[in-house]
Amino acid sequence: MDRSLALQIVEWLVLGVAFCSAHAQLPSTRPGQAEWPSFRGDPQLTGVATATLPERLTVRWKYEVPQAVTATAAIARGVVHVGCHDGNLYALDLTTGRLKWKYAAKGPIESSPVVVAQTVFFGDQEGVLHAVDTQTGQARWTFATDGQIISSPNHQAGRLVFGSYDNVVYCLAARDGQLIWKHETGDMVHGTPAIVRERVVFAGCDGRLHVIRLADGQEVAAVKLGSPCGASAACQGKHAFVGTVGGQVVAVDWSAARTIWTYEHPQQQLPIVSSAAVTPHSVIVGGRDKRLIALNPHTGHPRWTFVTKGKIESSPVVVRSADGDTSKDRVFVGSADGNVYAVNLATGRETWRFETGSAISASPAVAADCLVIATEDGVIYCFGRGGRGQGNP
Repeated sequence: MDRSLALQIVEWLVLGVAFCSAHAQLPSTRPGQAEWPSFRGDPQLTGVATATLPERLTVRWKYEVPQAVTATAAIARGVVHVGCHDGNLYALDLTTGRLKWKYAAKGPIESSPVVVAQTVFFGDQEGVLHAVDTQTGQARWTFATDGQIISSPNHQAGRLVFGSYDNVVYCLAARDGQLIWKHETGDMVHGTPAIVRERVVFAGCDGRLHVIRLADGQEVAAVKLGSPCGASAACQGKHAFVGTVGGQVVAVDWSAARTIWTYEHPQQQLPIVSSAAVTPHSVIVGGRDKRLIALNPHTGHPRWTFVTKGKIESSPVVVRSADGDTSKDRVFVGSADGNVYAVNLATGRETWRFETGSAISASPAVAADCLVIATEDGVIYCFGRGGRGQGNP
């Protein structure tokens, strides 16, 4: 698999294993349902779409880029923003797949972008965070760290928070890139920090779940997880769920700084790269053991398991039924076997798949009745109702 140095380092730490979710009443539609502005869709990193998808999906368009895409797309105002290992951020029209502009970063891009108002933010492997005008594709500002940035920036109240391989989590002013605070950890920070209730919650390669104040970067809690983490923590209220290099899924009450439960497969404890999707009643995650697993968020007990033919590094996304029938809610995820899968959220049974012919480690982005996901051979796919776009000229 074509991997950057950054992901190789995390592989060396050993990443991967699995867990998933079951039937649940999902949150009601919120404003902005036509958008997927960040890595997991919202600041809490829940991986739950506010838009719906057609029951039957077909390829609307595809766009080919020169190298692998492992980052997740951000979709805002009818534009798909996605980074590539060739060092370019591409802006594509969501309806047609036509290129609007591309922006050259300092190095390969694995950091998934976040779009805030008229600016898209992302990091690169040279350790630079970029702020780019969404209309012109021109840089607004840049900020340099001392390590690679694989972490995707998160945003709240004019503040950007992201991790770096220099062992630091940074908070910058979104307007001008000025440093507000930085918090040093014991090792690299690969995953994306969640933001919930004025707290920043993240797991690092130092094997701890950190809770720090958004206001000033002061740490209020750190919970030992048992092994390093490359995945991002998904937050549901005061609970955070994250997979570890040691193959465990750990549920933590971050407000009380205590572990609620730990799950691991009884036979295989392979590392976890996939970040969880979480609803009030379900936790869903994929693993390098090729399994997508749904867990009860209160007990950690498995509800169902779906097995693919390749490891799952893609982070799953929950999409509810367009007609409101929760028995039709689905989970979408990519696999190294080259397939994009949809499985029923309640049962774990496959409802749809599409074979791309290349490994997938990027995660789905869902907005405006479309699902966008890219492959490691450099093809960006948009699925929806009917194919009418053209993609590359």
